[in-house]
Amino acid sequence: MERAVPPTVPLGQMEVFQALQRLHMTIFSQCFSPCGKFLAAGNNYGQIAIFSLSAALSSEAKEETHDGPVYSMVSTDRHLFSAGDGEVKAWLWAEILKKGCKELWCRQPPYRTSLEVPEINALLLVPKENSLILAGGDCQLHTMDLETGTFTRALRGHTDYIHCLALRDRNPEVLSGGEDGTVRLWDLRMAKEVQTIEVYKHEECSRPHNGRWIGCLATDSDWMVCGGGPALTLWHLRSSTPTTIFPMWAPQKHVTFYQDLILSAGQGPCVNQWQLSGELKAQVPGSSPGLLSLSLNQQPAAPECKVLTAAGNSCRVDVFTNLGYRAFSLSF
Repeated sequence: MERAVPPTVPLGQMEVFQALQRLHMTIFSQCFSPCGKFLAAGNNYGQIAIFSLSAALSSEAKEETHDGPVYSMVSTDRHLFSAGDGEVKAWLWAEILKKGCKELWCRQPPYRTSLEVPEINALLLVPKENSLILAGGDCQLHTMDLETGTFTRALRGHTDYIHCLALRDRNPEVLSGGEDGTVRLWDLRMAKEVQTIEVYKHEECSRPHNGRWIGCLATDSDWMVCGGGPALTLWHLRSSTPTTIFPMWAPQKHVTFYQDLILSAGQGPCVNQWQLSGELKAQVPGSSPGLLSLSLNQQPAAPECKVLTAAGNSCRVDVFTNLGYRAFSLSF
């Protein structure tokens, strides 16, 4: 589908309008296809672009999909899930490249009032229970059963909206980080909160000038890394102890474990590579002035498409074929 142009814009001004759209574009979310050969990216205009990694990484299809920004996306073997203002949509990968592709279904969690339409900032798949967890502006974690499409529980504890989620694979546990400055650990079997870390209250992590909000987190067994207003910090979860403070002044918006490294991005154009000891191994510049998401394509079915992608405050998705440099960029 072509990018929509308001009816009040004369056709002669179409290119100007589209150029202005690209100038003010923010890419919030990314997700790789199960085959590893396609990348989906969602922006602030409610558009999802599908890029072909195997065909010179050119844009294959664009669809208008949401009434508001696409804040988060995740993928299963068959489906792409995307979330925006108040709702989550499902798409079949088998149909997604066909022109005129329509969503398979659209669901809205049971919010407290019918007038409430909070954004959904984060999606998380829980494969062991075949469920999808949604979190965002209503300060709750909602669990949806993917078999039936019904919402089965709501986990309450955060006092401000939730930015990020992470799954502990070996345990049915989920971590959530929010604007209230806490990281909370939830036991899905008992459907309750079992641990709270108030990051900003630890003097070594606190940065009052940046605020207390937690904007990113990732977990690897008994370890967690999180950041935002407070410093990017590695934590030992069992003891609730900060073990490494990473010397990064700018707030970080995305973080992930990768082999023996931690990758982070946020304010500024660089993807940061950290040793677990806290040493900055490398800063690799991209083309966007600020980065909001990183995505690693590690699908074994497409080893030739093994890349890292980074996107944020521009219409471009940077592609790193190795961690040392940006190879090229894709563009909406």
